[in-house]
Amino acid sequence: MPNKILLAVTGLSPQIVTETLYALCVQQFPAWIPDQVLLITSKEGAERARLALLDPEAGQFHAFCRDYPQARHIRFDLTDIHTIRDSSGRPMTDIRTPGDNARAADAIHALIRNLTADEHNELHVSIAGGRKTMGFYLGYCLSLMARPQDRLSHVLVSDPFESLPDFYYPPAQPRVLHTREGRPIHTADAQIMLAEIPFVRLRPLLPASILSQEQSFSSTVAAMQSHLVPPRLVFNLSRRTLLCGQQTLTLPPQLLAWHLWLAERRRRGAPPIRFTDADPAEFLATYSRIVGHDSADLEQTAHLFAQEQGIPKEFFEQKCAKLNRALKTALGLAAPPYLITAQGRRPLTRYGLTLSPEQIEIHADSNVQTQ
Repeated sequence: MPNKILLAVTGLSPQIVTETLYALCVQQFPAWIPDQVLLITSKEGAERARLALLDPEAGQFHAFCRDYPQARHIRFDLTDIHTIRDSSGRPMTDIRTPGDNARAADAIHALIRNLTADEHNELHVSIAGGRKTMGFYLGYCLSLMARPQDRLSHVLVSDPFESLPDFYYPPAQPRVLHTREGRPIHTADAQIMLAEIPFVRLRPLLPASILSQEQSFSSTVAAMQSHLVPPRLVFNLSRRTLLCGQQTLTLPPQLLAWHLWLAERRRRGAPPIRFTDADPAEFLATYSRIVGHDSADLEQTAHLFAQEQGIPKEFFEQKCAKLNRALKTALGLAAPPYLITAQGRRPLTRYGLTLSPEQIEIHADSNVQTQ
């Protein structure tokens, strides 16, 4: 069974929590009843949620659960309110400066990343409350991290109930309230509308390294942006690095040499090859540019090729497979343009890059480091 979580940002209007719960649990068919409610907010927002929603006697969340018994098993207590903290670790009073915005973004991103890491969690995220920047960050972070089961919405409340401090949801027993001007209104006339927001799920494009690490919001956005630029493969031989798009990779020397060898073939218009066509001396010359002529591993590789009178089939296929695994791990779904691709049918399958020669750059190999 999925663990259903309603996640919302709140500020000075904690009403959005019970209004959203009403739309999900009472109005929607079939009902979507969360197992847990989580809030992310400022110090002031947390205090308002504590008093207005969770007070044992006057709390509107408890009143909602009494009115609508289907909600009585929803978990929501003070431990479910996540307060954004400043650089000193103190609860943030408000979000006003660029630094405040950055910390709010990181806090929201960290919470979304942790919740979506558990495949059993199913998130319904509301951007109806809090400051506009918080709602934006919440929606954007969900777009980065969401799985197919996660949803995004905004709750809409008809006028004049939307701005009425005493209105939290249409109670099971309708009653009369009064507007700020003293005009009587009836809760039976209130309309709650849940607007589900379509969004793009970008998670499959993020490399595993980004999903598994505690990256900041800005770092994650930069990593995503690097995967959306046109393919460009750049070798820096002096630094032993590889640039794929905007992401710099460091590969084991032999895999870097293998990629460079096939990239140089592609640049000069040579066709894809199989192990029977490969020139061992050509690869060894490329490898020596990476590790230096005195490398022990270069000598061992040359000895293997001499014994086998060529590049062995197992060695050839293993290097292609290992290189592709390393690229997929580092680049996620942005890896395909840089992979070694099998072309043609067995037993005559040949291997090579599919990038155009103009998309491949090889920088000067001065100051080559030796192993």
